[in-house]
Amino acid sequence: MTRDFNELTSTAAVLERNVNCRDVRLREIMISLVTHLHAMIKEVEPTFEEWAFAIDFLTRTGQICDDKRQEFILLSDTLGVSMLVDAINHRRNSAATESTVLGPFHVSGAPHLQMGDSITRDGKGEPLYMSGRVLNESGAPIAGALLDVWQTSWDGFYDVQDDRQPEMNLRGQFVTGNDGRYFFRSVKPASYPIPSDGTVGTMLTALGRHPMRPAHVHFIVSAPGYQSVTTHVFVDGDPYLDSDAVFGVKESLIVPFVRHDDSAAAERLGLGNPFFTAEYDFVLVQATVPQPAPFAAKA
Repeated sequence: MTRDFNELTSTAAVLERNVNCRDVRLREIMISLVTHLHAMIKEVEPTFEEWAFAIDFLTRTGQICDDKRQEFILLSDTLGVSMLVDAINHRRNSAATESTVLGPFHVSGAPHLQMGDSITRDGKGEPLYMSGRVLNESGAPIAGALLDVWQTSWDGFYDVQDDRQPEMNLRGQFVTGNDGRYFFRSVKPASYPIPSDGTVGTMLTALGRHPMRPAHVHFIVSAPGYQSVTTHVFVDGDPYLDSDAVFGVKESLIVPFVRHDDSAAAERLGLGNPFFTAEYDFVLVQATVPQPAPFAAKA
């Protein structure tokens, strides 16, 4: 029983109160959370007004969230937490494609398209032809790999943010054939700000940070028998590669988007001229096969 809660006894008192938690993982998490949270409070010594502001900040963050906007994901992203969790859960010593954040703008149920189709539904922007292969770690092509693709418009907005765009604009899903190749038409993506009209934007301004993300195309690549990867392909030369607001850039994911002025090639690819090309090969790791449970003789 705790009858003298003070700075010295606070952490132990809360941990003692939680001792009956039967969920081992929850107990482990709460011990760490309480210990670190109490340590932070003791270090910074917030005033009543500062602590009330913090609670109000979190309250307003939740109030902004809806079926199209997740401000808590943005908060996690801009604090580097999303990428840290991703790094912890994707520790690999291999040549596999590196992962990065999913981001708050993925939409399930993008249209299934034929290889070579265009994912742009309004045709606005500089034409892009993107291609590559899906391979295993030995370099062999993976047939039947699914690529779920989405990106911003030419002026830096996802369709769910922009009433001017058709539904499912710049989204699509493609399945590789026996050669493991993928190719589709699109438009060159643009650098863009994460939504900054809410609590996260207020925080970034107070910290002297910008809200910009470098231009990229999102991919979730999966195949039977392989671990899926959620990643981006970034546009080489983008001015925000070294200051991505959500810390998502990795050197291995930066690719040249090459400009061409070739009418014949553009016509052959079904694009306007001039146009851009980008090529990237995805490498998937074979899934770990669950081992059968040890045989247990019946009593």
